[in-house]
Amino acid sequence: MRSLLSFVAIVLTFVGYVPYVRSILRRETKPHVFSWIIWGSTTFIGFFAPIEGGGGAGAWPIGVSGTVALLVAFLAWRFRGDTSVTASDRLFFGLALASLPLWYLTADPLWSVVVLTLADTLGIGPTLRKAYRYPAEENLTFWTLFVVRNGVASAALERWSTTTLLFPVVTGASCLGLVFLVLWRRSIAPDTDPSSGV
Repeated sequence: MRSLLSFVAIVLTFVGYVPYVRSILRRETKPHVFSWIIWGSTTFIGFFAPIEGGGGAGAWPIGVSGTVALLVAFLAWRFRGDTSVTASDRLFFGLALASLPLWYLTADPLWSVVVLTLADTLGIGPTLRKAYRYPAEENLTFWTLFVVRNGVASAALERWSTTTLLFPVVTGASCLGLVFLVLWRRSIAPDTDPSSGV
């Protein structure tokens, strides 16, 4: 059953990413490049910690997502997404990279997951800033699918512990927060065309 849930989570990953990538190529969605670099790095690194912690097949959707997130970062850069980089953006990226030596020094993947989750959560900052200013440029279908995907991936984990659950649960909550922010901003900005961001 957990393998089936893992497969469903991977399918949801592609169901979410394919239209999202298509909307980037059509220049309808303009993702923040550095957010996606941070997310791709943290997610891909974070894939190994649940594997180490006994997450099994449930961790595979995280690895797939990390790989595709780095592709989105490249496409965002190539197709003129938001390329503004602040000092805090650099700090978040540094935190993501710091998780590897921390994991090595402590020999405990939990500390790496804590640092990665913190960096990943803070890394949504640039996207939140952009979504607040330009809510129509975010794809709500994509973010909603990733809330569901993270829930399914969490259920698919072969072993539930802080090490295996922290990253997907907090990431799903961050996506949900972004969805609510975009819905709220669109509701008070009727002159913004929401159809261009879905």
